Amino acid sequence: MKATESLSFEIRFYEKLLAKHPDFTDVMIALGDAYTKIGEYKKGLEIDRKLIKLKKNDETVFYNLACSYALLEMHNEAFNALRKSVELGYEDIEHLQKDPDLQNIRNDKRFKKIVSKIKKKTIPFST
Repeated sequence: MKATESLSFEIRFYEKLLAKHPDFTDVMIALGDAYTKIGEYKKGLEIDRKLIKLKKNDETVFYNLACSYALLEMHNEAFNALRKSVELGYEDIEHLQKDPDLQNIRNDKRFKKIVSKIKKKTIPFST
């Protein structure tokens, strides 16, 4: 089975599950990821917006929301979501700097400020 056929099958499966269980967050996360992989960024954004209502304090959910906004060229929204993700505890600088979903915002000074903020939070104090 080709990758796109496999993703199409997964998407149909997840959509059917969500129709029966609309607040099944694990399925929503998988569906949002699958939508992004096939380039359905608006559908992925819809999922991310639903997820932040259900998981208001989840740094990964806000990180994924930032990615969706960035992919849709909604830079201000992307930075707002990314800041919220960091406030909630997101600290994976290595992933942040390599994630292709964030490629189009990486040269913005706001991105550099966010990376700097994470570095300040994660540098241990010397005794």
